Amino acid sequence: MTPDDIDEEEVEVLPDAWLAFRLFDAMGTQWRVGPGGASGLDYTAIPPTASMLGIKRRYLTDIFPDLRVMEVEALAVMAESME
Repeated sequence: MTPDDIDEEEVEVLPDAWLAFRLFDAMGTQWRVGPGGASGLDYTAIPPTASMLGIKRRYLTDIFPDLRVMEVEALAVMAESME
């Protein structure tokens, strides 16, 4: 499989959610996974990942609720794909 095999779908991200989106995207390999599949993001990875993106720690309180919305939606999509 190559990148050309994947259909790209353009998605608009609202400016207020941009930092949360960047953080969520960077956390793509930080899922806690068990026998039943993913159960959520590994929250201990949030501060160091944000730091690597240049997101200041003081912004994490504002970003976290948006990150949780993305996490919950991603879990729902993953659960659907396991059915």
